[in-house]
Amino acid sequence: QVQLVESGGGLVQTGGSLRLSCAASGRTFSNYAMGWFRQAPGKEREFVATITGSGGSTYYTDSVKGRFTISRDNAKKAAYLQMNSLKPEDTAVYYCAAKSSTGYYIRPYAYDYWGQGTQVTVSS
Repeated sequence: QVQLVESGGGLVQTGGSLRLSCAASGRTFSNYAMGWFRQAPGKEREFVATITGSGGSTYYTDSVKGRFTISRDNAKKAAYLQMNSLKPEDTAVYYCAAKSSTGYYIRPYAYDYWGQGTQVTVSS
C-alpha cells in the first residue's frame, strides 16, 4: 500500500537544526496518518510526533514541543520533521511510519508501515 524512505539525517552540533524527509510511494498518501519515532541504542522506540492525513492536527511528545515541527505535503507524497535547537539527547535513529486512518496515533504498534530509519547525531 505504501513504501517509506527517510532522508536528511546527519551530524550536527548542539543548538543546530536538521530537516528530515519521508518520501512515500502509493497513490493515496492523504489517507494515511504519519508519525515520527526515534530509537537510541539500548532504549525502546519512542514516539516523537504525528500528523493526520489532511495535516489538520498534530501532536508531539513533551520533550520536543517547541523545538520540532511535523508537516506534510500530500501533493509531493512526503512528510517532514523540522528539528531545531537540537540537544545530544536527541541522538537516535529516526523512523517514519504510516497508518491508514483519519486520526493519529502515538503507539508504535498502531502503524502499518515503516521506513528504514535515518541516523541523527547531535554532538556537544
